[in-house]
Amino acid sequence: MNDAKIKNDYLKKIKKINELNESYYDKNRPLIPDNEYDLLKKEITDLEKKYKFLSHKDSPSKIVGFKPSKNFKKIQHKVPMLSLSNAFSETDLINFEKKIFNFLDKKGDFKIQYSAEPKIDGISASLVYKNGKLVTGLSRGDGKEGEDITENLKTIKDIPHTITYKDFPDEIDIRGEVFIKNSDFKKLSDNFANPRNAASGSLRQKNPKDTKKIPLKFIAYTFGFVKEMKISNQSDFLKKLSEWGFKTNPFNKLIEGVNNLMINYDKIEKKRNELDFDIDGIVYKINNFQLQKRLGNVANAPRWAIAHKFSANNGVSKIVDIDIQIGRTGALTPVAKINPINIGGVLVSNATLHNEDEINRKDIRIGDTVIVERAGDVIPHIISVDIKKRNIKSTKFVFPKSCPSCGSKTIKEFNLTTKKQDAVRRCSSEGFECKKVAIEKIKHFVSKEGLNIDGLGKKIVENFWKLNLIKLPQDIFNLNYEKIKNMEGWGIQSVSNLKYSIDARKNISFERFIYALGIRHIGLENAKLIAKSLKSSKNFLNLSKSGKINELLNIDGIGETQINSIKNFFLNKTNLKVLNELSQVLSIKNSNEAKKNGPLKEKTFLLTGKLDGISRAEAKSIIEQNSGTIVSGITKKLNYLIVGDKPTKKKIDTAKQLKVKILNQKEWLSMLDNTS
Repeated sequence: MNDAKIKNDYLKKIKKINELNESYYDKNRPLIPDNEYDLLKKEITDLEKKYKFLSHKDSPSKIVGFKPSKNFKKIQHKVPMLSLSNAFSETDLINFEKKIFNFLDKKGDFKIQYSAEPKIDGISASLVYKNGKLVTGLSRGDGKEGEDITENLKTIKDIPHTITYKDFPDEIDIRGEVFIKNSDFKKLSDNFANPRNAASGSLRQKNPKDTKKIPLKFIAYTFGFVKEMKISNQSDFLKKLSEWGFKTNPFNKLIEGVNNLMINYDKIEKKRNELDFDIDGIVYKINNFQLQKRLGNVANAPRWAIAHKFSANNGVSKIVDIDIQIGRTGALTPVAKINPINIGGVLVSNATLHNEDEINRKDIRIGDTVIVERAGDVIPHIISVDIKKRNIKSTKFVFPKSCPSCGSKTIKEFNLTTKKQDAVRRCSSEGFECKKVAIEKIKHFVSKEGLNIDGLGKKIVENFWKLNLIKLPQDIFNLNYEKIKNMEGWGIQSVSNLKYSIDARKNISFERFIYALGIRHIGLENAKLIAKSLKSSKNFLNLSKSGKINELLNIDGIGETQINSIKNFFLNKTNLKVLNELSQVLSIKNSNEAKKNGPLKEKTFLLTGKLDGISRAEAKSIIEQNSGTIVSGITKKLNYLIVGDKPTKKKIDTAKQLKVKILNQKEWLSMLDNTS
């Protein structure tokens, strides 16, 4: 594999993990099991170790969590909230200890004591106390900045508002986990997918009175910044936390040696299902604070701690039926409907079967008794079938050769890259003729990276489809608002808001328009490449008439797979109707070619704070269009820091230290008139 292919594979993994982080941390909606996420994370870091030329600002080796939500004020942590490296086996623990010995230059007779603390699957929080009073409560955020959720955290009974003990530090931020007991979650399961989602969603309520209604708990386990604390190790600190009025994990232990860590691990894992709260592993910390300080951190994780992950949760159930779901690209995804089973505190009634090949490989049938794995996620899957319990009259599941939605033939395409048939079977309908495909296409059209229409969510799209209000994307701009006003759940104000959101999206960039069409294999990056090459929507609309689709092969990054998808798209009459009618109602901005010798040539820029009358995305676009380069951090190589309203103080201070020129918005814009 050459360097270009290695980098391309690496960037795809980075993009994937960033999408997963956004869904998990910002939307409280995990998309894959924890063990699959951990594997992807390991694949990225392993690639970086093997190929030194690989590096990215969004790599899990450099970031923690996800950027804080815009719904809350952002506050910087005095000490970053780091993530932890993972261990999955005894070998990983042995290697972890070896690295510690090597770093400290110690031999095998040196003994290390570990504080072993069960890792609760909840939401991390930081509580800042000054002179014994709780003044600020933050979420983890991206590790550097957290969301100010002080008032919500104050509703949790386990969190003291005032501490009067004489030995309590003048200033300290105490860190711990917010969670919901499994027994309490049963009363809330209709509103949330699992206990972790319930805890996260509750903490992010805008009204603290709503948070107070949820039975949240808090367990403290460490500190970040501290002023004058006379405690020398973790085990003593945990005892002090209890004295000061905080709850700590009852299963915390002080252990010496990897063998004893494994004995404790096995014991806790067996007790796991008996506990009234979810745990997904055990965190081992070197007990001695001086050793912790010596070891320090590597990238975004401490050298002195590691999380020993448990195996995934699973249970036994029976398949009642196999349902076939159809996605935007026509992919048929089988889902097993199972007898409801409680796995890790979550009631599971569906399990993905992935694709036809997976069903055949495991010989999964309706009526089978199966082992279902949840892995701390809301998308469970089937591990295996108990053949001994299979009914003798059982028959193999036959995957539909016709689309369950429209009756079109289902096909498996030949993959030009792998030289094999795809595992996924698809509906052969290319346009909006298939009801299920059409609905998913419209959902994609209004999605965040498409037209980004607020108030037109997935459920509303489905409802409007049933009521014949929307059948094609252009129908969105010709809605019967009078009819909607009289519908349940709608009123004058909500309809007015929807109309405003739709009208506001009639102005759209060329690349977002291409992406929103939902052409298979044309993601946002490919849409940008095509827009940059064709320059105008008129040229795109004339592609099929001009016979110049093959010329897109000249674009670096566009291959035969993308070309064939575009050809198929233009061959469909309904797609052409959609294109023509949308072009009449939308104002599609042409793609501006970047100047090769623009006024910002060979200059690097970084933005901080909110600019007046211009979004950050537009500012970046202007810089790039004028030959400038956007960078992600402040170094000596940075030429200009552009400062708007409410900038990050740390960035300004660092820029001053490195003698980077600081510009206000007016000064920056004046540079665009400089043609020298």
